[in-house]
Amino acid sequence: MFQILQDILGGLWDTSGLNALLSQPQQLFMILISFGCMYLAIVKEFEPLLLLPISFGMFLSNLPAINPEDMIFHAEYWNMEQSVDWIWMVLHDGGLLDKLYLGVKLQIYPCLIFLGIGTMTDFGPLIANPKSFLLGAAAQGGIFFTFLAASLLGMSAAECGSIAIIGGADGPTSIYVSSKLLDGADSTMNTGTIALVAYMYMALVPVIQPPLMRLLTTKKEREIKMPQLRTPSKTEKIIFPVVVTLVVALLVPSAAALVGMLMFGNILKESGVCSRLVDTAQNALMNIVTIFLGISVGATTTYDNVWNLQFVEVLLLGVVAFSLGTCCGLLLAKLMNWLSGGKINPLIGSAGVSAVPMAARISQKEGAKADPTNFLLMHAMGPNVAGVIGSAVAAGVMLSVIAY
Repeated sequence: MFQILQDILGGLWDTSGLNALLSQPQQLFMILISFGCMYLAIVKEFEPLLLLPISFGMFLSNLPAINPEDMIFHAEYWNMEQSVDWIWMVLHDGGLLDKLYLGVKLQIYPCLIFLGIGTMTDFGPLIANPKSFLLGAAAQGGIFFTFLAASLLGMSAAECGSIAIIGGADGPTSIYVSSKLLDGADSTMNTGTIALVAYMYMALVPVIQPPLMRLLTTKKEREIKMPQLRTPSKTEKIIFPVVVTLVVALLVPSAAALVGMLMFGNILKESGVCSRLVDTAQNALMNIVTIFLGISVGATTTYDNVWNLQFVEVLLLGVVAFSLGTCCGLLLAKLMNWLSGGKINPLIGSAGVSAVPMAARISQKEGAKADPTNFLLMHAMGPNVAGVIGSAVAAGVMLSVIAY
């Protein structure tokens, strides 16, 4: 009887998750990391809408399992050659997060998020001041400079492109590019790593940008007041998304999916005749996709992908990309200010990164510090929404050069 009881208890221990956790302490380390990310999301409110799902996905994928069929996420599936049979294997044998991750791998979630962003974006400041396009384009300079820097470190083209796109300060775009370039590639880097770093730096925009803004501008420049923008007509706002989609699709076809969905959402909003669709895209659809995207991307963040030198390189190059993007926007704005005879406040150039509307608010905040009567928010929103388009176009250029 005692032997039977001992065998039962031994069998329960051998098949328990606690035994698996003790035999693989690196999983315990990743679970603790996920708790730290949850703390930042809940207590510090660092991008909680995505950081919390990402951190919980990390927690779920690192829970121990004795049998492969009990695993919620199978990282090895995403290093296989992908075909119709592979998709069937994921659907039939994969865990819950494997199935949800198909939306990332097939680039569905980022495009749907861009649809939602389009319904919430007002391109009026950009239409009223088309020069803002130049500032949004300049801020993407951090992407291409970082691509060159990463290549000098011996990284592959796919890795360079995936890290560099962090400089656009656009989480969905970073996920879109890295999911196309990295999954299935011969690399320890993956989409989860890129997404985690991208959203971390988006949350740190108020910390990273202000010192650079004060370093590259004078107090006199920060005090410059800009005249009120004109109000674009409804016709202009309806024509704008159609024209932008057409131009981008003709010049950079690889960016057509992201830009097309962004502009589709915007024309739904500006048309004024699709209020139910706009409400669904802004709220229900956006919330559902955000949950699925966050938890499935977080699932890819395992010990092997995080606890290595390459993750440190991603962290360092990510902040370089973002900082260079901010500096490029500021420097072009300074040049435009000089050419205009002192009519453009250079602070709006830093808003050319795609962190909407946070980067524009920081331009407003720094301008108000120099002169409390200065109001730059709407002027900064032009480069800011131009940065959304610019980051998607930069992503298309990366994919055109690397993936095809």
